[in-house]
Amino acid sequence: MEQTVGFCTTSDGVRIAYATVGDGPPRVWSQGWVTHLELDWQDPAKRGEIEYWAPRYTMVRYDKRGTGLSDRDIEDYSLDARVGDLEAVVDHLKLRRFVLSGISEGGPVAIAYAGRYPRRVSRLILSGTYANGLQRGREKGFDAITQLIEAEWGLASEAMANLFDRSASLEEMRANARYQRASASGAGAAAMIRANGQIDISSLLPNITAPTLVIHARQDLIVPFERGRELASKIPNARFLPREGGHFDMDAATGLQVRNAVEEFLDEEPPAKRRSKRDKAVVAGPITVLFTDIVGHTEMMRRLGDAKGRVVLREHERITREALKQHSGAEVKSMGDGFMASFGSVTSAMECAIGLQRAFAAWNDERAQQAAPLRVRVGLNAGEPIEEDGDLFGATVILASRICAQAGGGEILIAEPLRHLLTGKTYVYADRGETLLKGFEDAVRLYEVRWRE
Repeated sequence: MEQTVGFCTTSDGVRIAYATVGDGPPRVWSQGWVTHLELDWQDPAKRGEIEYWAPRYTMVRYDKRGTGLSDRDIEDYSLDARVGDLEAVVDHLKLRRFVLSGISEGGPVAIAYAGRYPRRVSRLILSGTYANGLQRGREKGFDAITQLIEAEWGLASEAMANLFDRSASLEEMRANARYQRASASGAGAAAMIRANGQIDISSLLPNITAPTLVIHARQDLIVPFERGRELASKIPNARFLPREGGHFDMDAATGLQVRNAVEEFLDEEPPAKRRSKRDKAVVAGPITVLFTDIVGHTEMMRRLGDAKGRVVLREHERITREALKQHSGAEVKSMGDGFMASFGSVTSAMECAIGLQRAFAAWNDERAQQAAPLRVRVGLNAGEPIEEDGDLFGATVILASRICAQAGGGEILIAEPLRHLLTGKTYVYADRGETLLKGFEDAVRLYEVRWRE
C-alpha cells in the first residue's frame, strides 16, 4: 500500500500538498500543528494508523500552508486562510460528501468547514481541540512559548515535544523535535501559534449538523481538558469521549478504546443516508456472514517491512480466496488485513472457516522457522442483511464483525443462534459464555468451534 502525493492551489495562490491512500468513501484529516506527508509515511506508527483505516476509507491528508511539502513562504496563517487550504483539497479531489477529522490545531479548521458546508460533511471527529480560548488564563505562558519559537526554534521544538507527549523517552522527544523543525520554519511556527490564540468560532458550533464525536485527554497540557468538554457541550447532539493520557500520548489500552469508539461511531449510518437507501436497498435473504482478521497485522508489518510483509499478505489473500471458492463463498470485500464473505449455506460457511484455519496452520507449520506466522481469527453470524451495490449492511453484518473481534488467533467464534442452525452436525464446541458486544444491548453467548483434527 502506497500513498499518492499531489498538489493543488488555493484561491490566494498557495500550493498545497495532499496525499491519498486506500479504497472506499473519503475520510479527510485536518491535521494539527506542523506536519510532513513524506515523513509521516516513513514513521511506522503513523503509517500503521493510516493503513488500518485505508481498506475501508480513502484517507485524504494534507500539509497546510507553511508546513511539510506545501509552500513555506507564507504571510497569511489566519483561520480563514487555513480553511481555504482544506477547501482547495476537497474541491480539487471533487469530494461531494465525506467524513472529516480535525486534530489539535486542525480542529478549528474542521469546525469552520463543517459549519459553512453542512451538506458536505457526513461525520465530524474532533480530537484534542477547541473552539476558542486556547490561551485563556495562560496568556503569559502563551506569549513566552511564541517568543521562544521565534528566538530559538531548536530549543522550542524540544519544549513543544515534551508538552505533546510527557511519556516519551529522551530519544523520542528529540526525534519529535527534529520532525517539527523539518516540517516548518521557526518563523512560520510562531506565526501559526500567534494566529491560534486569536481563534474564536463559538458562533459556528450551533450550525454543526453532522453527527460529531469529541475526544479529549484528561491530562492534555496543550489544550486543557475543559476546552474539549466545553466544545462538546455546544455542538448539537455531539457525544464526548474523555480519555486518559496527554495531548498525543496514550497507552495501548487507551488507544484501542479510542479506535473502537471511532469505529462504532463511523459504523452508524446517519438517518438521511438510511432513508436514501430504502428505494434501492434490498434484503439479501437468509445468509451467513463470515469475517476474518489477521491478529497483530500492524506489528507484523513493522517487523517485516513493506516488501516482506506484503508477501505474507498475498499468501493470506491466496489461501482465503481458494477456501471461499472451494466452499461456494462469495467475497464481499477485502479489508487489507481481513475479508468479509457471505454464504447461502450455514454448513458451507462453517466448513470454509474450518478449512481456512487448517490451511493457515499448515502454512505456518511449513515455515516454522520464520518470524511471521499467519494468526487469523474468524467470526460468523447468520441473518438477513441489507444488500446494496454488492455490499452488505445491517445488524447481521455488524454482529459478525464484533464476534470476529472477540476471537484470538487461530480461533473460530459463532453466536448461539448459529449453533442451533447447525444442530445435527458433528462440530465440537466450547462455550465461551455471554459477552456484551459494542452496539448491542443484550449479551450474546459465544461458542468456539474446535477445528483441529
